[in-house]
Amino acid sequence: MNSERVERINCKLQRELGNIVLEALYNPSVIEIMLNPDGNLWAEFLNEGIKKIGIMSATSAEALMATLASSLNTIVSAEKPIIECELPINGARFAGILPPVVSQPSFSIRKRASSVFTLDDYVNKGIINKHQQQLIYRAVEQRQNILIVGGTGSGKTTLTNAIIDYMVTCSPTHRLVIIEDTTEIQCNAENAIIIRSTDSIDMQRLVKTTLRLRPDRILIGEVRGGEALSLLKAWNTGHPGGVATLHANSAYAGLIRLEQLVAEVSNQSSQLLIGQAIDVVIVINKTTMGRVISEIMQVNGFDKAKNDYEVKNLDKPGRNKGVQEEILDYAMAGFSAN
Repeated sequence: MNSERVERINCKLQRELGNIVLEALYNPSVIEIMLNPDGNLWAEFLNEGIKKIGIMSATSAEALMATLASSLNTIVSAEKPIIECELPINGARFAGILPPVVSQPSFSIRKRASSVFTLDDYVNKGIINKHQQQLIYRAVEQRQNILIVGGTGSGKTTLTNAIIDYMVTCSPTHRLVIIEDTTEIQCNAENAIIIRSTDSIDMQRLVKTTLRLRPDRILIGEVRGGEALSLLKAWNTGHPGGVATLHANSAYAGLIRLEQLVAEVSNQSSQLLIGQAIDVVIVINKTTMGRVISEIMQVNGFDKAKNDYEVKNLDKPGRNKGVQEEILDYAMAGFSAN
């Protein structure tokens, strides 16, 4: 795309985004901007939660998505009502939906972190304590494979950035290969390559290709499909010390979610593979008081006789429950509540 067309598209996008959204985009305290079908605009502010910031017409939202699609040489329409891309203006992640999937146009704009937080920053802000920091340091130094889990907007990517920062500190010559669907991870390593999936090249294929790029560590921005199996195999075949993120509400739930993702592409049991590939699971949560690391769990394999993962909670004293006990407790809690 020539520079004149880029400038023209950027100017058009700024008009269609409007002053309210642009102001939020360039406000360093804003994390995410959302448009609901009713036309209301919302923004999530750092340490302040979500607030309504204005309105946007359906016409403006449709025009915005059409311009974005045009910049990607594609279309968005009733037949293709979903668009996921980066805003050319600042690289923010854009996800938009048109009718008939929704009643009126809707979107979410997730801004990239303006700077890389270090693990020292996490300690200073009270997100982790010194003990947790040392646990993460040890996992990185020993090239353990780390799975970071949490809900939407919990801070998984920002924590990944902080862990990468320490990777570079302790292993400055390691070649990092990072796989994403949108550019979110920030890497300050000199020897690194970031590759991204497209509509025609999915994450699963990229993970397989990664093995030919001579990686020391393999990192995935977010695991949410069949690429989970390829990643587990890669981590088990001479490429330890990686990081991946996953949507889950607890460390155990992260392991179960991996099983579900692998099942999408394979009928074989994945529990042994998961037990061998995953060394540490870190849970980060978003609370009313801010983000906090609530759990760090070590995985020591899968015990076929017990039909359960061998795990140890590194961050909390007391007896560590297995997955089956955790599921039973959950079921009993639900039964008692009824």
